Amino acid sequence: MNNLNPKIFDKDVEQVPIRKGFGEGLLIAGEKNENVVGLCADLTESTQMHLFKQKFPNRFVQVGVAEQNLATVASGMTAMGKIPFISSYAMFSPGRNWEQIRTTICYNNANVKIAGSHAGVSVGPDGGSHQALEDISITRVIPRMTVISPCDAIEARKATLAAAEMVGPVYIRLAREKTPIITTEETPFEIGLGQIFYDSDERGSTSKIEGSNPSKRAGIIATGALVYQAIIAAKELEKEGISVKVLNLATIKPLDEAAILLLAKETRAIVTVEEHQINGGMGSAVAESLAKHFPVPVEFIGAKDKFGQSGTPAELIEHYGMGIDSIKKAVKDVLARKK
Repeated sequence: MNNLNPKIFDKDVEQVPIRKGFGEGLLIAGEKNENVVGLCADLTESTQMHLFKQKFPNRFVQVGVAEQNLATVASGMTAMGKIPFISSYAMFSPGRNWEQIRTTICYNNANVKIAGSHAGVSVGPDGGSHQALEDISITRVIPRMTVISPCDAIEARKATLAAAEMVGPVYIRLAREKTPIITTEETPFEIGLGQIFYDSDERGSTSKIEGSNPSKRAGIIATGALVYQAIIAAKELEKEGISVKVLNLATIKPLDEAAILLLAKETRAIVTVEEHQINGGMGSAVAESLAKHFPVPVEFIGAKDKFGQSGTPAELIEHYGMGIDSIKKAVKDVLARKK
C-alpha cells in the first residue's frame, strides 16, 4: 500500500499536526533556495512559520492583521524573483483576501504559495467563524491555481517542498489538530497524482471477503485529515464482506482524472470524503469528472450546507457526519444504488 506507516492501525500510532509538516517543509525550502521568503498575518507560531522566521529573520515579513496586504505584498515580491510563502488561518487567507489572491496573484500568474491553516471543523473551540469549510471551493475555481490538501504532516512537508519548486500559484490546505501519521518518507508524492492507500483485495489473506463480489466493492476518494478515517472505515468494512479501495487525493487541482476514472471502473460506486462543504469541494470536482467520463453512483461525506460551531474536534467530526461510522454508512448506501 505505497509504503504506508506500518503502525497505522495501532492504538499508539504517532500523531502530529499537519501544519507542522508545512513549517518543516518551508524551512527546508528556505535552506535550498535563498529566494524563498515568508510572510505571515500575525499568526506565525500557529501556522508554524516561526521555524522559518527564526532561521531567516531577514527573509521574513510580518504584515500584521492585514490579509489583503499579505497577498499583494507577496505578489509584488515575485516581480523581484522571490518565491513568497504566505500563511494565515484559512478563514482569513484565502477567505478574507480572496479577491487579492484572484487578481494580484492568479490573474498575474504570480509565483506565490498560500498556506491556509486551521481548516475544517477540527479547529474545534474556535467556533464557526474560524472554521474554514469553503476554502477548497474558492481556490479551485480560480484559473492557474494549484490546490493541495495533505493527509498528514509528512505529506505536508513534501507538498511544501514540491510547491516551492514549481512555478505558479499554489494553495496548501492545513489542519490544526494532531493527525495520525499515515505515510512515510518512502511514500510517493507528486503534485497532480493520487495514490491508492488501501485495497481490500490486496489484503485477501486477512479479509473475510471471498471472490471479491462486484456488488460488494466500492471506492473511497478522500483528502486531507479525513484520509485516516477513510482507511479505518475500509478496514472495518472488510469484516462485513465489503471490499474497498481508498484513493488519497492530495491534489485537488489539477485533478488526477485518470486515477479517479480507473477507480470508478473497478468499483462502479464512489464515496468522497472531505472536511469541507460538500458544495464545491473535492467531491464536487470528482463528480464533475465522473459525470463527463464515467457516471457511477456517488455519496458525499462532508459538511452539508452548514456552518461549524464550537466543540471538541472529535465531537464536531461526528456531529457533521464525517466520522468513521458515517463513512461506512455512505459506502453501504452507495452500494445499494449500484447497478
